[in-house]
Amino acid sequence: MSKAQSIIDIEMMQHAINLAKLGRFTTTPNPNVGCVLTVGNEIVGRGYHQKAGQGHAEVNALMDAGERAKGATAYVTLEPCSHFGRTPPCAQGLIDAGISRVVIAMTDPNPKVAGRGIAMLEDAGISVTSGILTQLARDLNPGFLSRMEKKRPFVTVKLGSTLDGATALNDGTSQWITGSEARVDVQQWRAQSCAILTGSATVLADNPSLNLRWPEIGQVSDVINQSQLRQPIRIVIDSRNQVTPNHKMVAIESPIIIVRRQADELPWPSHVEQLIMPGEGQLDLNDLMIELARREINSVWVEAGQTLCGALLEANLVDKVIIYQAPKLMGSGNKGLFTLPSVNHIDKLVDLTIDDVRLVGNDIRISATPKREHI
Repeated sequence: MSKAQSIIDIEMMQHAINLAKLGRFTTTPNPNVGCVLTVGNEIVGRGYHQKAGQGHAEVNALMDAGERAKGATAYVTLEPCSHFGRTPPCAQGLIDAGISRVVIAMTDPNPKVAGRGIAMLEDAGISVTSGILTQLARDLNPGFLSRMEKKRPFVTVKLGSTLDGATALNDGTSQWITGSEARVDVQQWRAQSCAILTGSATVLADNPSLNLRWPEIGQVSDVINQSQLRQPIRIVIDSRNQVTPNHKMVAIESPIIIVRRQADELPWPSHVEQLIMPGEGQLDLNDLMIELARREINSVWVEAGQTLCGALLEANLVDKVIIYQAPKLMGSGNKGLFTLPSVNHIDKLVDLTIDDVRLVGNDIRISATPKREHI
């Protein structure tokens, strides 16, 4: 490959990655994928996957290009699928359209594909180049990749605190520590998640709705077709059956999963499922995450108290921590961020890598990744 060609490949793949990002609020449980078709240096077709069950990125790009697709080069952020799902194989669609070359950012870790799409293209005589902007392509789909590679969802823990690390007063009062801009920002994160997880303690203390409030999201909702709007699944860990049909979140008719040791006989509406995980003591969070992955939940956004957040961190199930820090001080003796075992040596501290720090309104948003494998 010439240097000029490699530069073009990078530029076009970046276009495809930018297209893929447009589907980040609507594609679950499918990955975000973008596709660009070119003839020479000219783009003749663009497409991205918009919603599960609808056309994939390649199909939409081929429709955009029409007859100009014949002989074109296709740039795709994820290996074209090779199997029949809710839609036909995209690899076959590219073959039938007469595409001459396919450039792929990364292979698909889904065992139903996993190199079979590339093999199908090459068997049809199509030149395939892979590994262009691979990390940027992986960054598009942390949840999908986690489900395929780790067999569990990607878990993000969100917390709001004062500058001195307090999340609530001793009586549980926590609304509102952070400002309105931070709350809008949280709505955008919720919109990208498959599920929102909390504990019964948070439901009892705050009586939240935990729903996605699209009107608050602003410019994000402007680029989404109204028919594609969705609500993340709301999940409550409630091992002592403390949540009832009278809580505010139940009144909103979108799916709720209440995780319990045993079911109760209360009059729950049809959108509420009691997920029974028998046993004694603390629920096994690893088993819960495996079950959520089995249900094709790619990403879990956690808004919970320090006990559940600490338990997830201790179980090595937290992939990202997002903390909104308000320019306020609450003083000593109030609730903190995580309940974790005390340590007796500085080397045993939970180590984080800071990925991003920015102002959101008057608050500081810190995004960090846990570095330690074990606590």
